[in-house]
Amino acid sequence: MLTSITDGFLCCLLGKTPNAVGPLDSVESSDGFTFLEVKPGRILRIHHSAPERPGPPEFPGSSPERGAVRCQRRITLYRNGQLLIENLGEASRPESARSPRRCPPCPVPEANGEPGAPEPAGAAAKRRKRKPKRVVTVDCKKRITSCKGTHGDVVLFFIHGVGGSLDIWKEQLEFFSKLGYEVVAPDLAGHGCSSAPPVAAAYTFYALAEDMRAVFKRYAKKRNILIGHSYGVSFCTFLAHEYPELVHKVIMINGGGPTALEPSLCSIFNLPPCVLHCLSPCLAWSFLKAGFARQGAKEKQLLKEGNAFNVSSFVLRATMSGQYWPEGDELYHAELAVPVLLVHGMHDKFVPIEEDQRMAEILLIAFLKVIDEGSHMVMLECPDTVNTLLHEFVLWEPDTPAARGDGDTK
Repeated sequence: MLTSITDGFLCCLLGKTPNAVGPLDSVESSDGFTFLEVKPGRILRIHHSAPERPGPPEFPGSSPERGAVRCQRRITLYRNGQLLIENLGEASRPESARSPRRCPPCPVPEANGEPGAPEPAGAAAKRRKRKPKRVVTVDCKKRITSCKGTHGDVVLFFIHGVGGSLDIWKEQLEFFSKLGYEVVAPDLAGHGCSSAPPVAAAYTFYALAEDMRAVFKRYAKKRNILIGHSYGVSFCTFLAHEYPELVHKVIMINGGGPTALEPSLCSIFNLPPCVLHCLSPCLAWSFLKAGFARQGAKEKQLLKEGNAFNVSSFVLRATMSGQYWPEGDELYHAELAVPVLLVHGMHDKFVPIEEDQRMAEILLIAFLKVIDEGSHMVMLECPDTVNTLLHEFVLWEPDTPAARGDGDTK
């Protein structure tokens, strides 16, 4: 604690951020990590594991009707914020979510400014005839197939959130690598062993999203599955929206609701970096209590091994303040036609379950799974349960007539 306070005073006096990660050469290290230079001087550490297969990789059956789903929906956005979603196709999702539904509108003042006051007939007719602000039509045919470790066109991308690193995916990376999958997991800028630019603009959502775009374009194949945790879910959504033909499935772990990102003006992370550094022991303890269902020695060790919440105060402040993404609203998420698995830890104090439930309502093809024993860091707390859920979804394909035929996906 005394060292932390001393470093904080030095930070104030010298204007430097302690424990900043320095830039590294763009090379492949002996421990299997790759250092990718996405921009001059901006280098990310990446875990990339590609299986060594004795023979040529297998590919799924070529039947065009296998796993084929017609995705059709009409999304109407009104000026008062009301969203009307009509599912017109036979996208494979729970039956209750196929029928047209009206999303809860934003609050609208009642007539005469009094709640419950009778509305004139003319005003009611005018409201019924109001023109929408925007109408979006989704009409596409997707082929959703089982992705096995023996398939050579499948890549799994793992993206962590604020304060984490690729090390939080240790159990998942080992699990899927043993099954023969090609896996890719980057450290965000300023996190883990990636370089830490000294300017706050390097940690905005758009800057980090472009980093993830560069990583995706470098390693993507025909069928790519994106797995994100917390803030990392936003980057998965961004990539799925930008590359609908390449993103095969998405998994969102404690990612929150389909709302536009906007930094809080009253957040503790608006304090100067030197003050945040002095408070870092308290912040780490608060994260342990909120991020884990239990706070024992095991959880402390998991937090240490996962290299979570181990970033400089400057990077933490800049990343939290840079969470501005107005495009990522409900309409943006409703346009996605990719199947999504939502995983939620019941004891999560950062993300209420209602937010993930709302996300499941907005998405076209979505499945929500709740882990009773988990919290925000559920992949560390319940690795076996998470691995099983993820693997089942990776192998899942919709029950179409072609899928029920004699031909099997290799």
